[in-house]
Amino acid sequence: MTTPKDEIARSAAETTLALNPLMGGINREELVGAVAMMLRSTMTNPVTTAKSASRIAKENANILMGKSQRKADPKDRRFRDPAWEHNPFYRRGMQAYLATQEHLNDWVSDLKMSELEHARAKFVMGMITDALAPTNTLIGNPAATKRVVDSGGLSLLKGLKNAYTDLTKNGGMPSQVDKRPFKVGKNLAITEGQVIWKNEMLELIQYAPKTDKVHRTPILIIPPQINKFYAMDLSPMTSMVQFLLAMEQQTFVVSWRNPKREHRNWGMQEYIDSLIQASEVVRKVTKSKKINVSGACSGGITTATLASLLAAAGDDRINSITFMVCVLNPQKEDSELGQIVSDGSLEIARAYSKKKGILKGDDLARMFAWMRPNDLIWNYVVNNYLMGEDPAPFDVLYWNNDSTNLPAQLHSDYLDLGLNQPFDHPGEFEVAGHMLDMSKVKADAFIVAGLTDHITPWKACYRTAGLLGSDNIEFILSSSGHIQSLLNPPGNPKAKMFRNPDIAPTADEWAAGATEEAGSWWPVWGEWLKARSGTLKTAPKACGSDAFQPLYPAPGRYVFDE
Repeated sequence: MTTPKDEIARSAAETTLALNPLMGGINREELVGAVAMMLRSTMTNPVTTAKSASRIAKENANILMGKSQRKADPKDRRFRDPAWEHNPFYRRGMQAYLATQEHLNDWVSDLKMSELEHARAKFVMGMITDALAPTNTLIGNPAATKRVVDSGGLSLLKGLKNAYTDLTKNGGMPSQVDKRPFKVGKNLAITEGQVIWKNEMLELIQYAPKTDKVHRTPILIIPPQINKFYAMDLSPMTSMVQFLLAMEQQTFVVSWRNPKREHRNWGMQEYIDSLIQASEVVRKVTKSKKINVSGACSGGITTATLASLLAAAGDDRINSITFMVCVLNPQKEDSELGQIVSDGSLEIARAYSKKKGILKGDDLARMFAWMRPNDLIWNYVVNNYLMGEDPAPFDVLYWNNDSTNLPAQLHSDYLDLGLNQPFDHPGEFEVAGHMLDMSKVKADAFIVAGLTDHITPWKACYRTAGLLGSDNIEFILSSSGHIQSLLNPPGNPKAKMFRNPDIAPTADEWAAGATEEAGSWWPVWGEWLKARSGTLKTAPKACGSDAFQPLYPAPGRYVFDE
């Protein structure tokens, strides 16, 4: 049975921390400036302001007299309690809140501002109205007041305890997950393997084969630098690593080190150099000249840069390339984040991380949470403090909260990608020591995106197909959101995908010719990989080789860096 707490956790899992070149490009000063712009507009647009105030007053008068028919969206879990419909006090409170929220948003839309100012004003107004929801207060939340009565006041004491714990141990942010049941290496990231090579930046993990035969061409998985690698090996039921092993794949995964201030100069070029070294180790250990590579989210950006650099050097070691929920050339219209940042915002963000030496994972997570406050903040304020509940123990959220830092130079390099759009301008910009040009990448490509993914929107992911010089490209659209598109093993009865064998000029044209299929995309990808992984050979009896002896067991040591 699914509980409200489970629903909150699963909703938050759809908005897990992710990095794109525009991330980190908004700051408090600009949000405060947006508030100032709105206040000034009350003076410069008095007619518009007066009309909005009149509409709010008129509808609230009707609400007070019980004449309003306004209802909450059925999908809005905040107002699911029957009291919002049947109790006159709560019903009027809900109607007044929803009416005011709508009219304030309309007021912002009517103000005379630039496009950027409008986007920021709408964002700030959304934050304000979300914060003022009656459900965020004890007296305005019928479920919370019932809990106080039913628990004899113990829910209030537990809520205060939770609030104190978050203030003292969680940076003042409400906890999203009960971390106590989880232990990396014990019940998360438990697939058998060995770290066979490492440098200051990464550990290379080779996983022990699970089959008597393995394909000759190995696969190297490159995770995002902002997350720990073990999303690929979260639990036995959702482990992509174990799926690949079952598909007779020689599987290697990079585990990035969590950088500190002394690593401030690690940039894209240093990360790419380390990946080239790691891929050379993979080739020597497996005695294969070719490797398949896969990158997810911002790890896909790193993977693409690696592929471009190797192609420019005439190095054809990459046999095939997979991009998962990855946007190489983000446009400002793709997302709310893109609409509220400017070139000036990105430069301010660059200066901030340069001064600090790193962009702390906690800071990035906090900023990301305020991008989705209902899912990532207020839901937990209600659950943890007003209801006196512990957050749900959810492995995806445990992993999401196990974030890492970004070195200042890598953050700067990502911001340059957002400013210059080098993937959209082949051969015009230097990235990681070469003129980036994805049209020179001829390897077969597999691209997967999530239909309901608002972090890396699927139409933005689709643009990658037009950047590549590959003759053979497979694009799969999963019915899931961001992280669910990755953790999508066979067996989910709700899973479905959309496929079209032809790569059309635009995402809309592709979608018009796509057909719906039931099931996970993993088996489709697995068969696609097998066709590009060479013949079978006897599986190695141990990880590593004479030249690259195992150093210590998976999941390694860097994964435990804080």
